Amino acid sequence: MAPKTTTNDKIKPRSKPKPARPYQIGTLPTREAIVEAMATRPELDGKRDLAKYFGIHGDMRTPFKLLLKEMEGEGFLARTRKTLRRTATLPQVTALDIPADADADNLYAYPAQWNDDEGEKPRVTILVGKTARVVPAPGDRILARIDPGDGPLPQYTGKPLKILDKPRRGQIGIVRIDGDGARLIPVDRKLKEMRIDGGDVGAAVDGDLVEVTTKVSGRLMIPKAKVVEVIGNPKSEGAVSMIAIHNLEIPYRFPASVLKEAEEAKEASLKGREDWRHLPLITIDPPDAKDHDDAVHAEPDTDPKNPGGHVVTVAIADVAAYVRAGTALDREAYLRGNSVYFPDRVVPMLPERISNDLCSLKEGENRPSIAVRMVFDSEGRKRSHSFHRVLFRSAAKLSYQQVQAAIDGRPDDKTAPLLEPILKPLYRAYEAMVKAREERSPLDLDLPERKIILDNAGMVADVRTPERLEAMRLIEEMMIAANVAAAETLERRKTALLYRVHDTPSREKLDALREFLGSLDLNFAKSEAVRTQDFNRVLAKARAEGKTQQVSEMVLRSQAQAVYSHENLGHFGLNLDRYAHFTSPIRRYADLIVHRALIAALDLGKDGLTEGEIAKLPSISEHISATERRAMLAERETSDRLLAQFLATKIGAEFMGRISGATRSGLFVRLLETGADGFIPASTIGEDYYRFVEEMQALVGDRTGETFRIGDTVKVRLLEAAPIAGALRFELLSEGNRGKPSSLKRRPRRSSQSYGPRGRRR
Repeated sequence: MAPKTTTNDKIKPRSKPKPARPYQIGTLPTREAIVEAMATRPELDGKRDLAKYFGIHGDMRTPFKLLLKEMEGEGFLARTRKTLRRTATLPQVTALDIPADADADNLYAYPAQWNDDEGEKPRVTILVGKTARVVPAPGDRILARIDPGDGPLPQYTGKPLKILDKPRRGQIGIVRIDGDGARLIPVDRKLKEMRIDGGDVGAAVDGDLVEVTTKVSGRLMIPKAKVVEVIGNPKSEGAVSMIAIHNLEIPYRFPASVLKEAEEAKEASLKGREDWRHLPLITIDPPDAKDHDDAVHAEPDTDPKNPGGHVVTVAIADVAAYVRAGTALDREAYLRGNSVYFPDRVVPMLPERISNDLCSLKEGENRPSIAVRMVFDSEGRKRSHSFHRVLFRSAAKLSYQQVQAAIDGRPDDKTAPLLEPILKPLYRAYEAMVKAREERSPLDLDLPERKIILDNAGMVADVRTPERLEAMRLIEEMMIAANVAAAETLERRKTALLYRVHDTPSREKLDALREFLGSLDLNFAKSEAVRTQDFNRVLAKARAEGKTQQVSEMVLRSQAQAVYSHENLGHFGLNLDRYAHFTSPIRRYADLIVHRALIAALDLGKDGLTEGEIAKLPSISEHISATERRAMLAERETSDRLLAQFLATKIGAEFMGRISGATRSGLFVRLLETGADGFIPASTIGEDYYRFVEEMQALVGDRTGETFRIGDTVKVRLLEAAPIAGALRFELLSEGNRGKPSSLKRRPRRSSQSYGPRGRRR
């Protein structure tokens, strides 16, 4: 009888032989062995991984940790939070910053985060193939796969994986001098203070607004700052907008190469263009406008097949004639993406030589243009259109106010001779176009915008709500029609372009809006295919019931963000199937791309859209959408800081405001007079416990049912103003509306000796 085979007697399958190790397991490895292991095994990025790899256990753990610490102190290794790596090496995947002045055809980058104690930042050559899906540009932050090469010294190359949104630097702040150097108080309230050593203060004095670079010190990575630029006193002229410019990294100085190209540019001639100097096109803009990129003209259509019809012409500055693809001017325009408008300055997309001179449609001067001629019927429906590359001469430069006064029967010396031949035909065409607009029924949100008026010192003198004139609507309607015509033409020619898209509101936002409207006894249609008409009906009902502010605010919040895209998603807000930006190439890079696309599609010249640009349209759309968001944020932050500075002298004053937001932590209030935004902490409201009721967008008292909701008018007292942060804190003086308690479960009343001011006293 054969003996039983035990488990230990079973033949085990042979495993592959493990490669010989250049060290003995369980013994302390040499420094060279550790560096070599980390070079060949990138996953070994921590003490635990290294200990496992070298077979370190038991009593060997302590000397191994000491060895790693010594190697760190000697500069062999670098620590980033919980990871270790070889000094002056990059991870396989890392974030890189491409310099703004890099050559677009030979891109390079540096690590976005780097410890200066390791020496100079390694330079990474960016590899972008013809079929690459991610095409970065100068100024971008990217996520890239890193290859160090095969040589003894790293020769880094990077393959872009994704274009990242560049975070705000948070490196702008106020210097406060003390005995040990200085403190830096960041303008961003979310960031902590940093120390500045005495030798790193530079020329800054107490109270100066400065730009700093951050340094890392010691194992704990304690951040310190070094002053690199003194921006000036925060109360000086222009300093407030400079905070946003620096904080959001908005390019505001043109490189010498860009200025040189602009100065060397020569005026465009009639060659290759139609001569339209006989047509009396006029510009209509705000009275303080410095550049004029659109001109308009209208006349009755003489075609007997179109009785009562109109021929509308929109001429747009031909920026593509001066800003050619691949030039320094083009790279800088792309980097900026758009002009940024502050109350005290403009950061233009193009140098003044281009924007305010050669391309600006000045009265009585020959200017190159790409014009669209549109034929409308008597009901404002477009029958046809055509694009032309022309040379024309503006017959007049007028303001909205001038034009409106002339139409209202109060012409001045300049508008009187233009009234019958030019202005009245424009208005008759506009009246017809309004009929088509009403039939189309775009989203009817007419929210007033406030304008900050500054004095000679750059301080706020007044805040006004400009009157919404029909002259403004006229230009707006004709620009929309021109933009639609551009998109239609390029689609018909099967040419790539950048669309201006506005997606349909998401299901989640629509559900939230429906709940809110239900709390106001307003019904909103529940359907799979929501339309602008559905919003307009509820807005009209809200106006009739005196609930305009609440409903308008929530309808606006329900909308998606309009962006640029190489794919057409339509424009929900305007209720248009296709839409592109064509009418402002002086201040928007997207419009310049559309101009080049039209030139190429219609064979209007050799300066049209290139194959290289077409391949990059996805990344171009992402980039300029990001620069647009950056510009909007900068403008909003600057307005907040200016208004906080203006109100800092009115601490204790009482104001009327309207609740613009409700959260668990408190209420946001916008002052009626100035439009300044401030916050009321929930802990300071009354003597009840207030819960946030999301479907009502309100704070509701547990015991009393006292309700504060979006759109309610309230009286507040200003308690605190922080001009640098652009923050205001209010005390609520008004009582809320009485309703149902927020919850049957009551919380114990808080002590009258609780935190902060008690707020409104009953």
